[in-house]
Amino acid sequence: MIDLDFTDSLSVQTITATELARNLRQVLDRLAAGGEDIVVERNHQPIARLQALPPQRTALEVMADLYRTLPEAAAREWLDDAHGGDTRLDREMRDPWAT
Repeated sequence: MIDLDFTDSLSVQTITATELARNLRQVLDRLAAGGEDIVVERNHQPIARLQALPPQRTALEVMADLYRTLPEAAAREWLDDAHGGDTRLDREMRDPWAT
């Protein structure tokens, strides 16, 4: 197994295009594990930046954090609307395929 050393004086790690091509799986594993950006160089010129995506959250996880950020009055209003159900929507919704 090849041990890649991505040390750099800056916080961004650098790898050559050749090293990336030869060790793509290890580079992607390291990117996913560390979440650090990796700059790819060809002929000592930066040509690309690899960046890990932020972790994805489910709707349930997002909604679970809502109470921490929503002001109390807005939270009560949102909850009342959610429980009350707006009958206007029911009347306004139509089947677009109905003749």
